[in-house]
Amino acid sequence: MIDDSVYGTVPLRGTARDVQVSAVEEAVRKAAADEIMPRHRRLAAHEIAEKSAPHDLVTIADRRAEAHLTAALTALLPGSAVVGEEAVHADPARYEALHGDAPVWIVDPVDGTRQFIRGEDGFCTLVALAQGGELVASWTYAPALDEMAIAVRGRGAVLDGAPLRPGPPAPAAPLRVAMSHPDYTTPEQKHALLGLRGEGVEARPCGAAGLEYLAVARGALDAVAFSWELAWDHAAGLLLVTEAGGAHATLTGEPYRVTGGNALPFTAARDRATAERVRERLLAGA
Repeated sequence: MIDDSVYGTVPLRGTARDVQVSAVEEAVRKAAADEIMPRHRRLAAHEIAEKSAPHDLVTIADRRAEAHLTAALTALLPGSAVVGEEAVHADPARYEALHGDAPVWIVDPVDGTRQFIRGEDGFCTLVALAQGGELVASWTYAPALDEMAIAVRGRGAVLDGAPLRPGPPAPAAPLRVAMSHPDYTTPEQKHALLGLRGEGVEARPCGAAGLEYLAVARGALDAVAFSWELAWDHAAGLLLVTEAGGAHATLTGEPYRVTGGNALPFTAARDRATAERVRERLLAGA
């Protein structure tokens, strides 16, 4: 658990109480311990279902972990709303909470569901807290790896308590970029992403988005480029990268907006110069 002297509470406007960073961490860890890890490599066929397409899957672990987190997080912050992947799938109108003034928890209970189903370790639980369309805190937890990354707006980012500060990539080295798989893009986005194929860039399809953002924040990856904007996949990681000293930009050069309407694809990188290099490659491909 993170020492409360590092972050303490997250300041919020117009709420009856602030949120203890360590209390959210504890809630995330407990949801993973109770609902996710007991099912890791133990899923039965009837515990996996298809949502919108064959590649869009959900498991009993996703649903139960999200229900667990919804109850725990709203208890920590009365009056807050939850925008969770599974709840929004059932009722798309829930996504509109991101446009309001009340604090909103953005939850992806199992980011990397396909990896989880295959029994791999490359999945994580993502929680971000936003207010008025701005991200104020995030928690990225990889339970199979027991890694917890936390970011608080204006206070930096840590991984297991150690500060994250990747700095720029090595000069003249090829940029290492994880990007959306071309199969899951529009024709226009596919062309843009093709700009990352070629000399000076080592591009590969992304795994769990949250872990790719963590790789950028720790300097193991130079950038990501994504063609979809759903908040639960990106909110936690974008704040983590930003607070580690990185930057993000949409195709038009504007920052990603958690409320949506972004020009896609967008990128996040370990420093602003790298983000601009990736954006220029995307524009060239488009």
